[in-house]
Amino acid sequence: MPQPVESLMRATLLEVFGERDAERRLAAIQRTYAEDVVFSDREEVVTGHTALDAKAQKLLDDAPGFVFSPVGPAHVAQDLGHQAWAFGPPGQDPVVTGMDIALVRDGRIVSLYTILT
Repeated sequence: MPQPVESLMRATLLEVFGERDAERRLAAIQRTYAEDVVFSDREEVVTGHTALDAKAQKLLDDAPGFVFSPVGPAHVAQDLGHQAWAFGPPGQDPVVTGMDIALVRDGRIVSLYTILT
């Protein structure tokens, strides 16, 4: 069943990139993204569930104890979603802020761009 874009944006932030349990993260990836999803940030472009999972795991491994927090609600224009976020130790000022921008087709994210602000 297709998910609303707002739900996909929240899942990206909290259930994928913020999830430290590998099994739960993989289940979220499978229900949130198309199999051939393309993820792009300033460092690289990766394609597919396995590569996206590895990207999220590396990010979490490099920042033990850090958590993602949404900054405001997700914004949607048709099949395009935007979610601002903060990343850092819980209860402290964020170390980094950014935004995710996603293109959605058939209820799943097909392209995801992360921009640091």
